[in-house]
Amino acid sequence: MQKIKNEDLNRLSPEGFKHAKKLPIVLVLDNIRSLNNVGSVFRTADAFLLESVYLCGVTGCPPNKEIEKTALGATETVNWQHVRSTTEALSLLRQRGYTIYAVEQVEGSFPLQAFPYNQNSSIALVLGNEVYGVEQEVINQCDGSIEIPQLGSKHSLNVSVSAGIVIWELAKRHLP
Repeated sequence: MQKIKNEDLNRLSPEGFKHAKKLPIVLVLDNIRSLNNVGSVFRTADAFLLESVYLCGVTGCPPNKEIEKTALGATETVNWQHVRSTTEALSLLRQRGYTIYAVEQVEGSFPLQAFPYNQNSSIALVLGNEVYGVEQEVINQCDGSIEIPQLGSKHSLNVSVSAGIVIWELAKRHLP
């Protein structure tokens, strides 16, 4: 077994990324306070060719050196926009035909492994604040919720870890 060299990974150039067919998934960051988390979400969005990231409320925006520490340039490839409030972002996405899901522990949520994902539909995933999660006002605007089953005592994951887990579960359904 030999580690693959970076130049042999067939990575897309930033221009190639911009023109590549994206997965029909948008991430909505609801008042994420940690700039490192924001950067990590950008990097994951790049890794899985997501459509875009909406940065809402107090969520930090590029250019920012703290975001770049973890984004490693993904802020230059992934489409993003800042919206004043998460509810405003969800209204825009609904008008554009997106089905909206909170990634949160709520009554009646879909366990991630049982989420009935239609690969041809456009969805938005709302990820909440590190302390408070997705605001109830935002949950009220969602079409449903996805919950990551957890076995330990904390029942809480870092927001960027949650993003990675959910995105991988949905992205792998696009793989041949």
